[in-house]
Amino acid sequence: MPLRLNASDPSFVSEFESFVEANREVEEDVDTAVASIIEAVRSRGDVAVAEYTEKFDRVSLTLEDFRIPKERIAAAIQQCPMDTIEALKTASMRIRAYHETQVPAPVEYKDADGVRLGARWSPIDSVGLYVPGGTAAYPSSVLMNAIPASVAGVKRVVMVVPTPDDVINPLVLAAAHIAGIDEIYPLGGAQAVAALAYGTDTIRPVDKIVGPGNAYVAAAKRRVFGVVGIDLIAGPSEILVIADAENDPDWIAVDLLSQAEHDTSAQSVLITDSGHFAEQVIAAIEERLNSLPRSEIAAQSWRDQGAVIVVERLEDAPALVDRIAPEHLELAVDDPDSLASKIRHAGAVFLGRYTPEAIGDYVAGPNHVLPTSRSARFSSGLGVPDFMKRTTFAACDRKSLGRIGPAAVALAKAEGLDAHALSVAVRLNS
Repeated sequence: MPLRLNASDPSFVSEFESFVEANREVEEDVDTAVASIIEAVRSRGDVAVAEYTEKFDRVSLTLEDFRIPKERIAAAIQQCPMDTIEALKTASMRIRAYHETQVPAPVEYKDADGVRLGARWSPIDSVGLYVPGGTAAYPSSVLMNAIPASVAGVKRVVMVVPTPDDVINPLVLAAAHIAGIDEIYPLGGAQAVAALAYGTDTIRPVDKIVGPGNAYVAAAKRRVFGVVGIDLIAGPSEILVIADAENDPDWIAVDLLSQAEHDTSAQSVLITDSGHFAEQVIAAIEERLNSLPRSEIAAQSWRDQGAVIVVERLEDAPALVDRIAPEHLELAVDDPDSLASKIRHAGAVFLGRYTPEAIGDYVAGPNHVLPTSRSARFSSGLGVPDFMKRTTFAACDRKSLGRIGPAAVALAKAEGLDAHALSVAVRLNS
C-alpha cells in the first residue's frame, strides 16, 4: 500500500520530510563502465560503436548500416495506422504553435550614459536527440524534443535510437519524419552519446545532446557535458494531484496510475482535504489495477513510491507542493488558478477537473520534457531557448567611454590587473 500521511498527526512533519528526501533513483554503479565506453568511442570511433551495438543490442552494423535509410523510414510510415499518423500530425501542429510563442526577441537600447547595449539570440548549429528504443519507445518524445529545435532554427538535428534485435517502433520513425528529421542512426546507450559528443568517421559531432535514457545514458551525458551541452538529467516520472471530494475518485485514480505505469520508480501523490475521498481513490486504484495491461509495473510503483496526504484545508497544500517540486501537478479543484498562484515549484501545472496530465504528454502544446526529482525548484521544462544561445553586445563612443571608463580603470587597478586598466585609460587619454 502507498504511504499514508495526515497533516494533523504529530509525526507528520518528520514523516513528510522523510518522504520528500527519499531517493527513488535505482542505484547502479555504471560510471566506470560508461567512462570505458566513451574512451573506446573516442579512440576507435565507428569500430567501437559497432562492437557495443552488437554486444548490448544484438545488432551487427557495417559502416553502410549506420544511418537508417530513407527507404526504411518510408516503409515504417506505411506500417502505422492512419489514425495514429493523423494524431501525430495534430500533436506536431499544436506543439509547434505553442513553441513558436517562445522565440526570444533581441534586445537593444542606449542607456543614460550613451552606451548602446543589448543581446541577440542565435540557434545552436547542431543538436543530437536521444530516443529510447525498442517497441516501447515513445514517438511523442520525438516531437517534443525535435520541434523546439526546429522552431529555434537549428540547422542539423540528428536522432539516435537503439534498435535491440533490430526492432524499432515504426511510429518513432514516423514522428521523426513529421518533425523533419532524416539523419537517424540505430544506436543507443553510452556509445551513442559518445559518438554524438566526439564524432566518428561516420557521425559528425553535435553541439548539444537532449533526450531521456537509462542510467548509462544519464551517466554518459554527465561525462560529456562541457564538450557538448545537455538538456537535463531525467529521473523517474512523477505526478502530484490536489483534489477535493467533488471529483470522481475513478478519474483521480487513473490520473495517478498514468504515471505509475511508466516504471516501478515513478511516483504518484494525492493531496486531498477529505479522508473519505482518499479512501475512495485508493479503492478505485486497486480496481483499475485489475485491468491495466501494465498493472504489474503500476502496482509496484503505487505500492513502493505512492503517497496519499490528507490536509485539513487545501490552502495548506501549496507549501507541501513546493517542498516536493513535482514534475507534473494537477489541480482538480473549483478554482485552480487561485491555488496555482500560491505554488512556485512545479514542472508543469494542469488546471481544473478536465485537464488530466496525459493531455500534456501528447497534444496540449507545452513540452513534456520536464524537471524531475525536485529539480523544478531551479529548472524548467524543455523549450525553444534551450536550443538557442544569447550573445550580448556593448558599444561605446568617445563621450560614453569618458563617462563610464574611469570607474572601470579604478576597478581594474583594485584587482591588480594593470593591462585591463590601461586598455581603457589609453582611450581616455587619447
